[in-house]
Amino acid sequence: MGLLLAVGAVNYVDRIALSVAAPLIAAELRLRPSQMGVLLSAFLWAYAAAQVPVGALADRTRPRRLLGGAMLLWSGAQALTGLATGLPQLIGARLCLGLGEAPQFPVAARVVRGWFAEKDRGLATGVFNSASTLGPAIAPPIVTALMLAFGWRGAFVATGLAGAAVAIAWWALYRDRPEQADAEPLQPTGWLTLLSQPTLWAMAIGNFGSGYVTWFYAAWLPSYLETGRHLTVLQAGWTASIPFAFGFLGSLAGGWACDRLAKAGLTALASRKVPLVTGLVAGAAFTGLAVAAPSAWLAVAAISAALMFANVATASIWALAVVAAPAAAVGRIGAVQNMGGLLGGAAAPIVTGLLFEATHAFAAPLALTAAAGLAGALVYLLGVVREIRADPVAPPPARRETLRSQQS
Repeated sequence: MGLLLAVGAVNYVDRIALSVAAPLIAAELRLRPSQMGVLLSAFLWAYAAAQVPVGALADRTRPRRLLGGAMLLWSGAQALTGLATGLPQLIGARLCLGLGEAPQFPVAARVVRGWFAEKDRGLATGVFNSASTLGPAIAPPIVTALMLAFGWRGAFVATGLAGAAVAIAWWALYRDRPEQADAEPLQPTGWLTLLSQPTLWAMAIGNFGSGYVTWFYAAWLPSYLETGRHLTVLQAGWTASIPFAFGFLGSLAGGWACDRLAKAGLTALASRKVPLVTGLVAGAAFTGLAVAAPSAWLAVAAISAALMFANVATASIWALAVVAAPAAAVGRIGAVQNMGGLLGGAAAPIVTGLLFEATHAFAAPLALTAAAGLAGALVYLLGVVREIRADPVAPPPARRETLRSQQS
């Protein structure tokens, strides 16, 4: 889990670095807000497109090999970002970064499924998912310090080299779980079987709303603090880490809540849905409060609460993928759900850039972000009502056990 957390933190530092450097890059290359919106979303185009093939790879390829190779690819792309001379080169580097980072979460879900008992998988999922806020929490001060020392180009090269070092550590220290004779048999499940079940589609569509919320903040929070709340670059760099630190706590709390609710007697599905839906609704509410906040610090407080609850939801979303999917399809189910979130995430920077360019304010983007979170909560609440099964017409697991007992 320590290795997964470290790899995930580097993953998010690399993807968030562009958000921190966005004002300097826009000034040097004379990019409009709408162009910055396209650039900030480019990473997610490739990331989303790669999810389905990467999910299949995660179910068939050993995690040590797949994630280790992916880290080297994305670290190289991160370093190349610092060498870009214009918008096309920047977009190309971000597309490569998205391809390289795509295996991170499907592989992590498979590692949790393989190494942890079912009663502990919620918290374990919360731990690896907390990298999605640990990285953004440490990225602003780190990248800001590197930019002040070496410029924005040097900051990208330095973070790329750091990623390569963590890739070497992963190869040296992580070991795949040995196959065991008494392990759960993995029956192959075809794509048509998985895609025929409404639960999978509800998971993907609901995650669109969650992804929109998290990527609005991931892409635009530093710029919002500078432009919308008039903080300096240095102030914004340090202040932007505060909401993501609360998001880190929310991710851990979400994983813990999933396990506690399961131990209290809720079904595996319900124990994930309760914190998921609650987190999205509360995150949307606090996002709405940020619109009316009279000062920068009250806005930061509201956004901190929003990200804390939003990450309760994201931890529960990945914990849901672990329990809702057949064992042989965890990677693919997680990837399809994640692709929905990434499409929402890809839309957020572009739509925000267009709205800000049209209104010269962040009120409309914040309101739309809150609405996206509420819509995602509603889809999860009403659409995820049963597990995804390897055989959709087979009786549920509890019923199968009853039948086996009667036959015995």
